[in-house]
Amino acid sequence: MGRDKALIPIQGLPLLQLICRIAESCADTVYVVTPWQERYKHLLPSTVQFIKEVPLSGETGSEQQPHGPIIGFAQALTSIQTDWVLLLACDLPNLRLEILQEWAATLDSVEDEAIAALVPQAKGWEPLCGFYRRRCLPSLMEYINQGGRSFQEWLKRHPVQALPLPDPEMLFNCNTQDDLLRFQSRDQVQ
Repeated sequence: MGRDKALIPIQGLPLLQLICRIAESCADTVYVVTPWQERYKHLLPSTVQFIKEVPLSGETGSEQQPHGPIIGFAQALTSIQTDWVLLLACDLPNLRLEILQEWAATLDSVEDEAIAALVPQAKGWEPLCGFYRRRCLPSLMEYINQGGRSFQEWLKRHPVQALPLPDPEMLFNCNTQDDLLRFQSRDQVQ
């Protein structure tokens, strides 16, 4: 993208602020996992808690380059006490509260052996917009300690329950300037 995606303005708000507002309507506690807490703290209400993403022992990480979402997620899981965790990327400008709430309402019926409830896609599961059982942490840590860094590869090893996605555009994410321009031009047409 060439810049911090969390700070891109969408509907007059930085993306991170938009995602946190939606998350607050779905969860009792909202956590932001980042190595840059000071960059975002002023944007979010004091009820949002921060979990500092830190380099893994034995690896070099820097404030400029976090390890990626699977590491941040594993580090966050060590601080969270709920049975289910809603994981959301900060670059989902079309995120829809009503769909997240519908998904949350079905969690009681997720098969017991499933570690997550996620949307299936052509490339595998959509790992950054869905629900995980906190009890997946030991398996996740074992995978990471063996050098694993891919959500897709980790998820292939476990049962996952599929979530319905009535509007695939909800999972559109802004990874490049072209994605952002496409979103902005489509948003102006609507």
